[in-house]
Amino acid sequence: MKHLLSNLRFLWLYWAFVAGGACAQNPSEGMNRFVDGLMKKMTLDEKIGQLNLPVTGEIITGQAQSSEVVQRIRAGEVGGLFNLKGVERIREVQKVAMEESRLGIPLLFGMDVIHGYETVFPIPLGLSCTWDMKAVEESARIAAVEASADGICWTFSPMVDLCRDPRWGRIAEGSGEDPFLGAAIAQAMVRGYQGKDMSRSDEIMACVKHFALYGASEAGRDYNTVDMSRQRMFNEYMLPYRAAVDAGAGSVMASFNEVEGIPATGNHWLMTDVLRRQWGFRGFVVTDYTGIAEMIEHGMGDMQAVAALALNAGVDMDMVSDAFSTTLKQSLAAGKVTEATIDAACRRILEAKYKLGLFADPYKYCDLSRARRQIFTPQHRVAARRIASESFVLLKNEGEVLPLKKQGTIAVVGPLADSRTNMPGTWSVAAVLDKATSLADGLRAATAGRARVLTAKGCNLMSDAAYEERATMFGRSLHRDGRSDKELLDEALAVAAQSDVVIAALGEASEMSGESSCRTDLELTDTQRALLQALLGTGKPVVLVLFTGRPLVLDWEQRHVPAILNVWFGGSEAGSAIADVLLGDVNPGGKLTTTFPKNVGQIPLFYNHKNTGRPLPQGAWFRKFRSNYLDVDNEPLYPFGFGLSYTDFAYSNVTLDKSVMTDKGELTATVTVTNTGKKDGTEVVQLYIRDLMGSVTRPVKELKGFKKIFLKAGESQKVSFKITSDLLRFYNYRLDFVCEPGNFEVMIGSNSKDVKRATFKLL
Repeated sequence: MKHLLSNLRFLWLYWAFVAGGACAQNPSEGMNRFVDGLMKKMTLDEKIGQLNLPVTGEIITGQAQSSEVVQRIRAGEVGGLFNLKGVERIREVQKVAMEESRLGIPLLFGMDVIHGYETVFPIPLGLSCTWDMKAVEESARIAAVEASADGICWTFSPMVDLCRDPRWGRIAEGSGEDPFLGAAIAQAMVRGYQGKDMSRSDEIMACVKHFALYGASEAGRDYNTVDMSRQRMFNEYMLPYRAAVDAGAGSVMASFNEVEGIPATGNHWLMTDVLRRQWGFRGFVVTDYTGIAEMIEHGMGDMQAVAALALNAGVDMDMVSDAFSTTLKQSLAAGKVTEATIDAACRRILEAKYKLGLFADPYKYCDLSRARRQIFTPQHRVAARRIASESFVLLKNEGEVLPLKKQGTIAVVGPLADSRTNMPGTWSVAAVLDKATSLADGLRAATAGRARVLTAKGCNLMSDAAYEERATMFGRSLHRDGRSDKELLDEALAVAAQSDVVIAALGEASEMSGESSCRTDLELTDTQRALLQALLGTGKPVVLVLFTGRPLVLDWEQRHVPAILNVWFGGSEAGSAIADVLLGDVNPGGKLTTTFPKNVGQIPLFYNHKNTGRPLPQGAWFRKFRSNYLDVDNEPLYPFGFGLSYTDFAYSNVTLDKSVMTDKGELTATVTVTNTGKKDGTEVVQLYIRDLMGSVTRPVKELKGFKKIFLKAGESQKVSFKITSDLLRFYNYRLDFVCEPGNFEVMIGSNSKDVKRATFKLL
């Protein structure tokens, strides 16, 4: 039997080779011919089996677990597996599929490779703050190289959900609040993962998630309801998904939330009308973890009903629910689904495997030598360190406390001062946590022989032990200290007294953000605030190094702490990268991609909001019968696009090469940016446009361009942006994508608030 299967596989490989050669000028014709022939040999059970994605391995991300996976692979009842780590193990499982199943159809192997594999890059929110598309693409390229070397051919990334509510934990996994920037990052990530066409053994398939609108869940609570107008969907939320599809993403993941009253997993309008018919998506759709079964709790019916709903909506692969595999035959017999619909879903899965080259070589990603040579290499770590240093955002530097001198005694105090396991951040499932570099590690290495580094924990993460346990899951424990708060504080103060400067390493543990890690209180925890107050009371210079996966409320810190460096979670090289910036070897240039509020009551707070009919005058706090609060002004603490440097940049006025343009013309907006400080540095020059009058209300400004430049001290550079009608288009009331005549305001500056302005007219 085994000999017969080997001959059959050889014939398929030969057929694929001949078909590919015969159709070199039309690769899709060769693929279609191959898939047609294979599907004629498949039974209904084998077709449904391709739609089944159980989980295996040690990494479990939800409540359900699949058992007897190997037996099901032998029976042809599995299309792929996910979160199985190790190329040796993956090769053995692929061998079962190829040699012990009837047709020998290769499996897909997926994993949550979100921001790196074993070489971990900053969490996606931090990565977005680089505003550097080459760095973003490079991070995904390295992740693809490492993951593929370990047998993975499919990543559940990028997450492109736009989010304007930092209470939502998964804001850490996305690129912030802006659709224009989010779209650019989505495309860079897809390019990095998939390369030119996924033909190489170090190129893997991307999966765009979560389609759609997941980041707008009510109350900032995960998995919660989303409800918005279609006009808002298309003008504000859909652009990054569309951009990823246009970049050629091979797969899309359905979101947990409902859209217009129907869960996305069963939403035909979303998956078929928009994704496939409007956008021309040619890949396959996979559910999120148990997404089909969860529609039962939404009130959409029993397992058979929700499985049929998902398939008919356009979902192709069922992650973990076992809904397709246990109910589709009954639904087919009952007329609830058609065999043509099952065939269409099966075909998309087989096409993905064909595009990945798995039919030509099922062991394409199973070269046992690559893992030893290409994972966590010195070159990859150098890149991770450099990119991490680009992601940090300097929020305050009063009195030029930073950069620090490489001399004297430096105190590093706080629950995150010497933690390695928290540095990679949330969703770093493949990371070897103890390989990461802590902040104390990085500073000791960078100052060896020149400065002394002392450490003290200072406090537990928070006073509530149960809360701390929830916030430090998946091996990220901070090892709660049994000493009293006073004992911990006294030790920290003793260390501070011996030091010339104090670095307070505070904020969130890495699992305080991410999936199912939503928060209502976004201030520093009670114990950390008390520690920070005590450190400030010593009279020593204090630098707050803030670890976080979301915007925190830092109003008190902004008023009292002289220097604040937001380092997010920088990945496996975080400690070294933070040291590079603190000590001035790297001049920080990160810019915020999400607004920081002064008060949690301001949320949602975002820069590209719309006006009311009673707007508050600029610079005012409170006016009766205006749109404002009694207790706090409307302004954010730190606006979108904000970030300081160890040098200063000055902007000239904006000049336009013409004041009038037509919808078929263009104009150029230019500013001169000058480094007026004493250090070389980078600056992200940002272009915003406002449509001053439309047939529907328009935002007060929208990001429409950005350029990251490097200037030596005293150097000037002209920066120009070309403005065409494409940048002015929007979806009107009828959802037509239009460009309307009228007046427009151009704004260029260092962030969304501090801008220079000019106006032009579109005829």
